[in-house]
Amino acid sequence: METMLKIFTGSANPALAAGIARQLKTALGQIQISRFPDGEIAVKIMDNIRGKDVFIIQPTCYPPNENVMELLIVIDAMRRASAARITAVMPFFGYARQDRKDQPRVPITAKLVANLLVAAGTSRLLAMDFHAQQIQGFFDIPVDHLEASPVIVKYLREKKYASPVVVSPDPGGMKMAYRYSRLLNSGLAIVAKQRTSPVKVESYNLVGDLKGKTCILVDDLVTTGGTLGAAAKLLRSAGASRIVAAVTHAVFTPEAYENLKRSAIQEVVVTDSVPLRMVSGAPSVRVLSVAKLFAEAIRRIHNNQSVSSLFNI
Repeated sequence: METMLKIFTGSANPALAAGIARQLKTALGQIQISRFPDGEIAVKIMDNIRGKDVFIIQPTCYPPNENVMELLIVIDAMRRASAARITAVMPFFGYARQDRKDQPRVPITAKLVANLLVAAGTSRLLAMDFHAQQIQGFFDIPVDHLEASPVIVKYLREKKYASPVVVSPDPGGMKMAYRYSRLLNSGLAIVAKQRTSPVKVESYNLVGDLKGKTCILVDDLVTTGGTLGAAAKLLRSAGASRIVAAVTHAVFTPEAYENLKRSAIQEVVVTDSVPLRMVSGAPSVRVLSVAKLFAEAIRRIHNNQSVSSLFNI
């Protein structure tokens, strides 16, 4: 009897999807994604998915508008093809920066995307390292939220840094930094920052003793590298001997490579939750795969087993 589990991928990160399928010892489902002459997205599911448990892997990274719309259309096609359950697997959940009204007359895009996913026919969401934990509450469907820490911490432990201190580059990342410090049995520090524009950050204060320490800057997301660069400058002035950045989602712009190259950061560790957009002359970046982590989560969801035990390291 043919298995009830079917894995599909959109256009955003097929390499990660292929890695997940290999870990599950299955083939990716056949899907045809094309464009009409005016740019509209056309989708056709080539496999029979009637009554199947389907997973569509699609981070909403660059270009975010295209990838979000493609994901919604694929989900709609699956719903109309009578899939028994549709799980949206979003290694990176885009539009998450605007998760509250912090100014007058601004949207809450994280809630908007949540509404769109549910309206399209999503039965369940599997994601990793939301920009804000409260985004889970925007959904009225089950949400399985993974952390990249099992993958990143394993690598950091193998490096055996001398006198490590985990540093949060801003107050919003303090909970993530605290979890990493507990897992690494290290010290903890925080950089207080003030954002002057969407692309410019001014770091202005530091809490913690970093003299002669190896500082590990942890964050969920980096785009321009402005926050990490400014934080690293402050850490260097405080006497840090080595500065490492460990980030889950490397949504790099070309500007990010320039900022990281000019910064005091000596090593950048990221995951393959989104495809790395390399540019000429870019500094070396260590990419860790989360394919095994997602494959195990998908297997457990399909078999109605616990996912929370994946957080054990």
